Amino acid sequence: MRVFLQAIYGQILLNAYIFRRGYQALPPKKAVRAPFILFFAAELLLYFTGYLFHKDLPDPVLHPVLLVCNTWYIASIYLALGLLVLDIIRLSHRIRPWYPAILIRHWGTVKLWLFPVFIAAVAGLMIQGYHHAVDPTVRHVYIHIPKVVEGRDSLTIALMSDLHIGEAVRKRHVRRFVELCNAENPDMVVIAGDIMDHESRHAEKERIEEELQRLHAPLGVYMVLGNHEYRANRIAKLRWLEKTGGILLVDTAVMPDGTFYLIGRDDLINDRRASLESLMQGLDRTKPVMLVEHQPVSAGEAIDNACDLALYGHTHNGQFWPFPHFLKWVFAFPYGYFVKENTHIYVSSGIGFAGPPYRVGTRSELVVLHVAFGRPQDGLNSKNI
Repeated sequence: MRVFLQAIYGQILLNAYIFRRGYQALPPKKAVRAPFILFFAAELLLYFTGYLFHKDLPDPVLHPVLLVCNTWYIASIYLALGLLVLDIIRLSHRIRPWYPAILIRHWGTVKLWLFPVFIAAVAGLMIQGYHHAVDPTVRHVYIHIPKVVEGRDSLTIALMSDLHIGEAVRKRHVRRFVELCNAENPDMVVIAGDIMDHESRHAEKERIEEELQRLHAPLGVYMVLGNHEYRANRIAKLRWLEKTGGILLVDTAVMPDGTFYLIGRDDLINDRRASLESLMQGLDRTKPVMLVEHQPVSAGEAIDNACDLALYGHTHNGQFWPFPHFLKWVFAFPYGYFVKENTHIYVSSGIGFAGPPYRVGTRSELVVLHVAFGRPQDGLNSKNI
């Protein structure tokens, strides 16, 4: 979350733009403009207090500062975007006048009404964004792997990724994640990295491992490391992960019940991690091979090595609009379900969130994969609902 707190240039530029346009829209009365000025002065004072003293402030003080500043930062992005659209419309009128006469006659009133309309629209967007972040949806994905598995014709996998336990994702959030997962009665739970956000002390202080210990799956709970696990106190994080009851896979292949393989790769940030080819050496390829990894950057390796199923997280589906559109330029598989050369791929948007507790144009999710094994049957196709 401190990455957002330290977005100093965005804070200054966005505040300056919104302040200037809002000040112009308000009537020139001290009783109206004074509170407007005080709001921006207070927000900047609070922001710089957090920015300069975030290492010294106690958590009960720092957390509200983070929430207020980061909430305003996200809101200011959409306020600025709305004002930018309005300025483009105004510029088009200056180049070639097209406003109706009634709009020109009442322009002062129109500007005054636009002020609360903008605030109400962004407030509604933030309320919805909060709901989409803290209340994950359950997404069911149905796939078919055409391999005969002795003693098993199906497998239900619950995929969680990007919990980001820390200043914003607390014990009550993790409790909700666990309740959602257990309600689906999965055979196996997979947590695809970024379990922690920055430091482990928040999880340790609230004993959040107690919630993860409640995850129930007959074949076990398996975890891999994400890039955030390599930040700050990495050793302490590894010790804490041991207390969750899950099985940490770091460049390891296991057989949960002897009928299929599950490979857990270390995160891409470790440039010494094992290659997928080496991890698959000696495996019986007649059995299903499933891969879990944090970043989908190397999904091509899963395809090249003929993995049957590859599971990822990391991208958050952009988390904030319009970033989901930009992801398509960065990742070949940015979010969702894909099939490439008989390799099924799912990239989750994450069950948690990074930074402020908001998602705009995206949704936190628990993914439940219903995997069917065996020879193809008439009318049997992989599908995503």
